[in-house]
Amino acid sequence: MQSLAQIDDWPVDHTAAGVVTADGTVRGVHGPGDRRFPLASVTKPLVATAALVAVEEEAVTLDQPAGPEGSTVRHLLAHTSGLAFGEHRVVAEPGTRRLYSSAGFEVLAATIEEATGIGFADYLHEAVLAPLGMTATTLDGSPGHGATSTVDDLLRLAAELQAPRLLHRSTLDEATSVAFPGLNGTIPGFGHQKPNDWGLGFELRDGKSPHWTGATNSARTFGHFGQSGTFLWVDPDAGVACVALADRDFGDWAKAAWPPLADAVLAELA
Repeated sequence: MQSLAQIDDWPVDHTAAGVVTADGTVRGVHGPGDRRFPLASVTKPLVATAALVAVEEEAVTLDQPAGPEGSTVRHLLAHTSGLAFGEHRVVAEPGTRRLYSSAGFEVLAATIEEATGIGFADYLHEAVLAPLGMTATTLDGSPGHGATSTVDDLLRLAAELQAPRLLHRSTLDEATSVAFPGLNGTIPGFGHQKPNDWGLGFELRDGKSPHWTGATNSARTFGHFGQSGTFLWVDPDAGVACVALADRDFGDWAKAAWPPLADAVLAELA
């Protein structure tokens, strides 16, 4: 895809990007698709997918208590548990604010680990990585931001998030619909959003502005970006997903580069 060549102009040393459509066809990869990059918070969609598998396996339920008093697995996935950004410190009542929290995903992983008796990194591998053939992906640190992967592997996840095989369609539909509607909050790097809608582990495009996806992405677009210069988005209306990984931390360069890439990808496939 010619649109992916935009990444050659990004102010980074190394980058790769790819596109996969809803039928599982990889429409293009630009750059080294097998190069491993730290994912930062793009770890969260992987962990969320494993958590949804655990729900379907009845190891946990979305509404079982987890985290601060009054919080549940659902609250942790939706960033409404009340836990602070990077600390295991309660700063709000569960369900009252959208507080983006890597600490919440650490509690989520510990909850699944306790319920299954399997170390979470091993559970992630058995439940998601191995079945999808994501052989280059590892979780070596925090379940909130500690995975490493490749564009080739993340395109396999992006295909699953369009035409699920590990999950029931109804589970994925719930995970990519608004959980706890109407809550305001901040997207790191993009400021306060009213409302700041999230699903269960996936950020939702909706009508947010500014945003890291394109102006032509549909409101139903979902995904995640990471502070290591990484993103994965899925646009169900367009039937396409895009992944990009880089070795420069998120900053103004990414806010300027990512939306035009999304718009170019969508235009090329229209």
